[in-house]
Amino acid sequence: MTTSLHTIETPAALIDVQRMQRNIEHMQARMDAFGVTFRPHVKTAKCISVTQAQMAAGARGITVSTLKEAEQFFAAGITDILYAVGISIDKLPRALALCQRGCDLKLIVDNVDTAHALDDFGKTFNATFEVWIEIDTDGHRSGIKPDDETLLTIARILQESGMTMGGVMTHAGSSYDYHTPEALRAIAEQERAGAVKAAQRLREAGFSCPVVSVGSTPTALSAEHLKGVTEVRAGVYALFDLVMHNVGVCALDDIALSVITTVIGHQEEKGWAIVDAGWMAMSRDRGTQKQTHDFGFGQVCTEDGTVLEGYILSGANQEHGILSHAGETDHDIRNRFPIGTRLRILPNHACATGAQHPHYAALAHDNSIDIWPRFYGW
Repeated sequence: MTTSLHTIETPAALIDVQRMQRNIEHMQARMDAFGVTFRPHVKTAKCISVTQAQMAAGARGITVSTLKEAEQFFAAGITDILYAVGISIDKLPRALALCQRGCDLKLIVDNVDTAHALDDFGKTFNATFEVWIEIDTDGHRSGIKPDDETLLTIARILQESGMTMGGVMTHAGSSYDYHTPEALRAIAEQERAGAVKAAQRLREAGFSCPVVSVGSTPTALSAEHLKGVTEVRAGVYALFDLVMHNVGVCALDDIALSVITTVIGHQEEKGWAIVDAGWMAMSRDRGTQKQTHDFGFGQVCTEDGTVLEGYILSGANQEHGILSHAGETDHDIRNRFPIGTRLRILPNHACATGAQHPHYAALAHDNSIDIWPRFYGW
């Protein structure tokens, strides 16, 4: 199905394919130069076409955040899949079904109770899984500290239960909180060193640990070296967003995802233009609010993607967006953005904005558009 940029109904999630391809190729070239495997996280787009572009560029295997993603991408022909969320015991039958159909699915664990539950499930159903241990290298979220004795306890339970010890993985999510090259290089090194230390402890204790997996978009783009690491994971890099721009790892012109919207009204005394993209189109994510530059609900651009400095989506109701100039009232807003004006809004968080839409309008270099389906659910 094809249409054109100027006729697609708004609001719509738009992927600039040239920008996306440039982002993908840059990241893959960087990982190739480091000599590590690159396993992109596909949760951002949840779209077969985007992932196929990543695989074509040289990615080997993918990372997912839901079993729905694993099932969809396996059905599309990708077999090497890391499910990078601690496994919930009620999902083990689905995970086993995927493995039995030929999926090379890896699970992660970060606590003794889940390790025991895997043991119990394995004995009950004569099942084995490849399991990676999640390491906490920055206190951001989940995982075991690299020097915690629990690391070896979990490895012992997995080994005795017949599970395959695949390796360790970590995610320096706190990298999103930084915005200078020096700080990003430091957190990237902290991530690398912590994962490598955990792997060394496992190996010294006699456990197998073939994979040392690290990654986030900021650390992947900031690491100075990756000694001891075997693979890197990153996801939002393919599309980027305003949070990543504030972190300092992309320019506004690198952001490949936007929402096409139409001006439908004005409040001239307030300096507002009203558009048909509210938070149902943009999401409620206000991730830039706590950063050095607050973009409201998104940065306003012309329909062709030119950034309109100072103009942001400053407010959002369910289906109405409020466009205004940050810091001063534009009393000429009606003439500047007449009824029917079509604009692009760059999002705060690509994952959240993408999740609001059933498909993407994929914009090619000739301004033609293909429709790329995406999926929802767990």
